[in-house]
Order: sequence, then structure tokens, then C-alpha cells
Amino acid sequence: MIIRKLKKEERFPGYLISAYCFHVRKDNIEADRQEVEAQEAETWGAFTQGNTLAARITNHDFEFYIDGSPVCAGGIGGVATLPEYRNSGAIREIFSQLLREAYRNGQVISTLYPFNHAFYRKQGYDTVVYQNRYEMAPILLEAYKTDCEAVMWQQGDEVEPYLALYLEFARQYNFARVRDLKTMAEHLKVESLFKDRRFSYLFRQKGEDVAYLIFSDAKTPDRTLLQVEEAIWKNRQGFEAILAFLGRFDADYMKINLPLPAGIDLLRILRTRKAYDATKNTRFEFMVRVINAEKLLSVIKKPENCDFTLSLQDDLIPENNGVFRVREREVIRLQGEGDMPDIALAAPTFAQMATGAINLDEAMLKPDVQVNANEDMLRAVFTEKKLFINDPF
Repeated sequence: MIIRKLKKEERFPGYLISAYCFHVRKDNIEADRQEVEAQEAETWGAFTQGNTLAARITNHDFEFYIDGSPVCAGGIGGVATLPEYRNSGAIREIFSQLLREAYRNGQVISTLYPFNHAFYRKQGYDTVVYQNRYEMAPILLEAYKTDCEAVMWQQGDEVEPYLALYLEFARQYNFARVRDLKTMAEHLKVESLFKDRRFSYLFRQKGEDVAYLIFSDAKTPDRTLLQVEEAIWKNRQGFEAILAFLGRFDADYMKINLPLPAGIDLLRILRTRKAYDATKNTRFEFMVRVINAEKLLSVIKKPENCDFTLSLQDDLIPENNGVFRVREREVIRLQGEGDMPDIALAAPTFAQMATGAINLDEAMLKPDVQVNANEDMLRAVFTEKKLFINDPF
């Protein structure tokens, strides 16, 4: 296979591969050509010797928060191979070049929504449990009261109050995308309010914005499920305002589906007589990969007395291979053999640990992790962290 980035005129044929593989149904797919060719996201293709485009991958460019700092990150999407070229190694070959270029371009991590976890583990990605969805009758929230004013957002209203709340919230969560006014507006936008039945509310307490809520009618036959799409709060008063507001829909919906970030467990704090009537569904269709291990080690928060050594093995990005000495304010790549590292591991698990997607006890149950010494320090560094993921790509 010949691997390279797609030219402008090759983007639409690449899009057609994804449309074919993802079962897209459109009367006039040619109408999408202009929009597809104008897209700026980097797209790679695998070509046969006869110059037939056999597979493609798009690598979107984002910034995500990691331990409160924005980092350059990639979002992999549109991964597709025509069936006649599957099992040829085309996707693996694209990843081998795409990931190394991402390293050269300054990306720190790469993320994706997998169709198959095992497939992407072969490319150095591993699983992130990123969200819990709670389903309950609105009456379960009757204990929550609020004096906050609820203001419905209308097309043309200001986006800034929503963005300010989001950014303050997002800095506390790993994998939260760094949004701007344009991307925040996309989350609020509706084509037709009562056709889409998608509503956004800003909550104010004594003139201060403390929370917002975006929700819609779920596409169920009887329309009896209120699906929360995003709930953001500034403080406890904002969080309780959201729950109190949702509790007012007892006459409208049989159930509410409320997603909350990993690290916030509603069942532990829900004030109701029958908490067992609420159910929790854990989502894990998200994966992470390290692109630049040295930069990621530099970004994550560490205690003042931090000092440990880490050996990393990366099959697709050789620049990550080696032994690193990690202190609070510096990461040093060690030369030569040296002493046995405090921890030795492979790239997939390292990405999970560094971003707080798993804790050390979980990591030590995986076959690619070997802790040799300094376990107390490793526990202080590689802790489980709050995660917020709510931006598709």
C-alpha cells in the first residue's frame, strides 16, 4: 500500500468509503462534495499500486485539558476500509505514518470512539471509562429545591455565559475539549426549536450564572424519555438547580437520562427515599493513546517530592521508547541501561495511567506493567481522575 495524505480532490472519494462502510443513506450524496472538500481536518489514505483508494483515516486537531492544562490532541475519525481490501494491513500502515507525524506536529495524545476495542489496542490505544448515565423517574428528584432563575436560550442569544461556565467546569476534567465561541454555539444551535425539541437553559442565582442544561426528547416511540445532552455547573447550588429543574418534568416524561462525568457518582449522593429506583449505565466507548510520552509526563500534576523512573515501550512511535526520570518540574530521558526502572510498561497502559483513566491497582493487573520499586510515589502520581468527554468527532 502507498500511504499519504489526501489531496483536496481525493477527500470526497475518501468520504464515500466512510459513507459506504458506515451505512449512510442519502438520495443525493453528491451534494456533500463541496462541504467535504472544504474540510480542514487532516485525512490520510492507503492506495493500491494501481492508485485505488482502499482505506482512509481522518485526524482532527483539538486541544483537551489534562490536569488543568490545554494540550494538543488528535481525534481519530472516519476510519474505513473497502471490504475487498480488509485484512490487508492498510489501516495499520496508515496509523504507523499518521502517528509519527502527529508526534512531529506536537500532539501529546490521540483519542477516538472505537467500533472495536481490540482492533485499536493493536494501534496502541486503550479504553477510557468516561461517563455514567443515570436513568430515573423525575419524581426521584423531588427533594431538590432551588431559588435559581431558569432562562431558556433562544437562537441569537449570547453564547458567552454558556462558554464561561463550560471553561471553568472543563478545566477540572481530563479529556474535556477546549471550546471557543464557535464550538459552544454548535452545542446550543437548533434548526427548529419545536421540530428538534432540543432546549437549553441557563440558571442564575442572584444575578450570577451558576449552571446550564441542554436536553432533548429522546427518539423513542412514545417520546417519554428526557435525554440530557450536557449538564454543567459552577458550584453545589448550580448542580442542585439542575436536579431540581429536571424534577419538574414529572408530568411530561416517565424517565430522565442524565449523563455525568466519570468521577461523579450520583448514586452516592442522590437525596431520595428510593435511590435504588435509579439505574446507572457506564459508557466506555472511548480510547486514548500517547503521542508524546515526554510531554505528557511533563504536563501531568506531580507532588513536590516527585522522583521516579519509568521505562516505556511503544511499537508504533519509536521516539517514545526509553527510560525517563520524572521529577515535579522536569522529565529527563536517561541514556544507557542504568538501574532497573521503578515501573516498566507499554504505551497503551501508560496513556490510561497518565490521564487518570485507570489507577495503579488496575494497571498492575495488566500483563504489560511491571512495578519494581517506589510504589508509594507511583500511587501519588498515577491517581484516578475526573473525566469529561462530550464532543463528537
